Amino acid sequence: MSSPVTVGILYPGHAAEDDYPSTEARLTPKSGSPPVRLPVTITTIGVDEHTPEALLETGSHSRLSEGAGRLLAEHTVDSVMWACTSGSFVFGWQGAHEQAEQLAQATARPASSTSLAFARAVEALGVQNVAVAASYPQTLAAHFRQFLRAGGIDVVNFQARGVFTAAAVGQMARADLLAMIREVDVPAAQAMLVPDTAMHSLTWVADLEQSLGKPVLTANQVTIWEGMRIAGVEHPGLPGLGVLFSPPNGA
Repeated sequence: MSSPVTVGILYPGHAAEDDYPSTEARLTPKSGSPPVRLPVTITTIGVDEHTPEALLETGSHSRLSEGAGRLLAEHTVDSVMWACTSGSFVFGWQGAHEQAEQLAQATARPASSTSLAFARAVEALGVQNVAVAASYPQTLAAHFRQFLRAGGIDVVNFQARGVFTAAAVGQMARADLLAMIREVDVPAAQAMLVPDTAMHSLTWVADLEQSLGKPVLTANQVTIWEGMRIAGVEHPGLPGLGVLFSPPNGA
């Protein structure tokens, strides 16, 4: 078995951070892919609100660099992921790239964010048209739609659920998530995007894909994938995490 790859997770506050250690504990990598370690460091937030103003503060470089310092003091990592979709896309396409670059400079490690992970995962799947089931209020969710469009991704259907806090999203059950994605799914969508790391999702990805009959990309799922990818794993392969983690040609 290959040596483990360690993806350091910077996670804002408390909601679904347990998705990462529980997933690490149950996963056995597919052939050709190394095991993954997912240490989580909680970053500070101002207030738990799904508003652009709050998320700009949550994703500020001062908060990320402080959390990264604590992460690196406790763990040796191969890459660093800012595991917050809204706290990255709210900065816009260029701003999200600059945020990741600053984090990479601060940690001397490859770094990225969940928003950038969504864009790169869509590209990796080779799809163009997506539907988006967002838990956020409309005002914040609109920033994600703009972010995807800036990345050349066509959003053919979009829904904002209107949940105001990350803590409330963290309480959503599998049935809630399934109902949400079914409501927004349309035949023209080649994949479904579910952008909120506050939402538990990792144990349900395979079920969600089976229900829709198409790839489903969730925030915590793409965060792991991107972290492994920027750490040098060309084709991350992990069971139960959907088409995105399936090795090419079924290898």
